[in-house]
Amino acid sequence: MSKDDRSSLNPFTGKKHYDSVNDDEFLQQSYNAYYNEVNNYQIMDNTEIGQQVIKVSSDLIIAIENYLQRIGRYDYVDGYYDWEVHLLNTNIENACCFPGGKIIVYRGILDVMESVDELAFVLGHEISHALLDHSRTQASVNKTKNTVAQASWIGSLALDMMGMHGAGDLARAAVNVADMGSDFFLTRPWGRDQELEADKLGLIFTYMAGYNVENIPAFWQRFSNNNSNSSDFLSSHPSDEKRIAVMRESLYEIYNTNDFYSRPLLPETPKAKKHFNENNNATNYQIRSNNHYCTQCGNPVKEGDNFCINCGSKL
Repeated sequence: MSKDDRSSLNPFTGKKHYDSVNDDEFLQQSYNAYYNEVNNYQIMDNTEIGQQVIKVSSDLIIAIENYLQRIGRYDYVDGYYDWEVHLLNTNIENACCFPGGKIIVYRGILDVMESVDELAFVLGHEISHALLDHSRTQASVNKTKNTVAQASWIGSLALDMMGMHGAGDLARAAVNVADMGSDFFLTRPWGRDQELEADKLGLIFTYMAGYNVENIPAFWQRFSNNNSNSSDFLSSHPSDEKRIAVMRESLYEIYNTNDFYSRPLLPETPKAKKHFNENNNATNYQIRSNNHYCTQCGNPVKEGDNFCINCGSKL
C-alpha cells in the first residue's frame, strides 16, 4: 500500500505532517540502508537474548495494531509497515526503527539495561519515531531546504554573469548563512521536538503492551549519567533534564487516564509543566491514582480482577 492510499492524518497526532518526498523512492532507500546495516554484523536472532528482543518487539507491535484497530485506523499500517527486527552483535549502544517498520537493536545497548521493561521502552521509543513519520518529515525539510539553497545559489551566479560580482558574493554569503541557520533553527529544533514526542508515545505503547514503565525516568537518568547531554542548544536531542521531566508528566497522565481512544495520543509536542521540572525525584509527587485500568483498552478495573470486563484481556 502506498501512503497515498491511506488518510493523510497521522492517527497518533490527528494532524497532517509536512511531506514532499516520493514515497516509493523514500521507502526503497530506507530498506536499502536497513539491509546494508544488518549485513555489516553477525545476527543474533537465534540466541536467548535475540528471542527476547523479538518477543518484546512483537508485544509492542500487537499493542500498536490493537490500538489502531480500536480507533478505526488500521489502514495506517496495513500493507505498509513490513515489520522486521534483528539483534546485531556489536558493542554499539543504540537501537533504531527505519521507516516501514524495520528495527535494529545493537547488542551493546543491552549492557546498560537492568530489565526487559527498559528494553521495551527503548524499542517503543524507536518504533514511535517511525509511526510519527519523523524520518519522512526530516527528509522533506532537507529536500525543501536544499532546493531553496540551490535556487538562491544559481541566482547569485546569474548576478556574476551580469557583471555584479559584489552582489553575487553577498548573495552566496547570505545563502550560506541561511543554510546554517535553517540547520540550527529549523531542522535541529524539529529533531528535539521529535525526541520528546517519541519518548511520550513510546511510554504509552510500552504501557499498553503490559510492561512496567514506572522506573523509566530513573533508567534514563542512569543512562544519561554515562552519556550526558546537559544542553539542548544547537543539538538534535533535548537536554536530559527536559526529557526526564516530560517522562514524569507522561507517566502521571498515563496512570490517570481511563480513555486512550477518544482523542489522539499526541495532539501536541509534550512540554513538561514547571512542577515536573522542579521535582528531581519521581516520588515527590503522586504518579498513580487510586484507580486501576486495563493496559489494553484503558477501561477501569477493580484491584484483584483477572480479566477486563470491557475487552476480555487478561490483567
